[in-house]
Amino acid sequence: MSESRDLLFLSQAEVSRLLDLDRLFDALAGAFVELSAGRASVPPRIAARTASGGLLGAMPGYVSGVLEAKLVSVFPQNHVRGMPSHQGLIVLFDENTGAPIAVMDGVAITAIRTGASAAVAARWLARQDSATLAILGAGVQGRSNLEAFSRSRPFKEIRVASRNADSAKALAAQNPAAITCATFEEAVRGADIVCCCTDAREPVMKYEWLVPGAHVSSVGGTFGPEIDAQTIGAGMLFVESRESVLQPPPAGAHELQGLKPESLTEVGQVIAGTAPGRTAPEQLTVYKSTGHAVEDAAAVKIVYERALAEGAGQRVTL
Repeated sequence: MSESRDLLFLSQAEVSRLLDLDRLFDALAGAFVELSAGRASVPPRIAARTASGGLLGAMPGYVSGVLEAKLVSVFPQNHVRGMPSHQGLIVLFDENTGAPIAVMDGVAITAIRTGASAAVAARWLARQDSATLAILGAGVQGRSNLEAFSRSRPFKEIRVASRNADSAKALAAQNPAAITCATFEEAVRGADIVCCCTDAREPVMKYEWLVPGAHVSSVGGTFGPEIDAQTIGAGMLFVESRESVLQPPPAGAHELQGLKPESLTEVGQVIAGTAPGRTAPEQLTVYKSTGHAVEDAAAVKIVYERALAEGAGQRVTL
């Protein structure tokens, strides 16, 4: 008979409180370096699709002593139900025995680590004098990107645009430097950094709107391209993992299908100094994220260690 084990359970509220954003920036930078150096074990993401158009993805990963797996569902139609489109759980396992040791909410981690990862990439790719930020989309990722980018550097102006004007106003109200724009084009024109955070099925921005030297960050586009083909063709392209983004969607990016691996640079290479990032002020840099298990692992470690130190969460017996 197997021996019973205690499992730590952490709620969404506890995860949100325990996940320190400043610590996460450094942890994500380190995770990206480990990934690009080949010291992480992360198979391609898989997903099961439902008849209603939703999907359930599985994302296992191992990096820097953290062994975890996330189950995340993406149901875009949940917006009309007043429910989040992304929901999920993350399980942490003992790296030596494989025993499950914690289960925690995956919604908060997914939201926070995605925006934080984009902000980390921008630290190395955006111009240092970037002063104007545009956020396209005012949902969960719009909020996450607003918090992460405004924490990572100061902005003179932050522009928020959404297909839902009320959502844009509500998000802009969370930051004194933020204003609302009536259209995506109005937000993008003149912006130094553009964050695309939508569930669009077709591009939400055009290359002709961008200023020379802009940095474009895209964390949406699960069900279609979020960035236009001209921007992809003109920009220096940066990703979390070449292997991952070139997979067929939903594991990979719609915008990058058919590209050669050598046309993409991993952010971890730039951070480690083994590949160049931006090499001129007028260059267009593009960071295309599809989400990666090493980002979850970096966040999970922070949450779990703080939970143990503070005695947070509830213990259940398997």
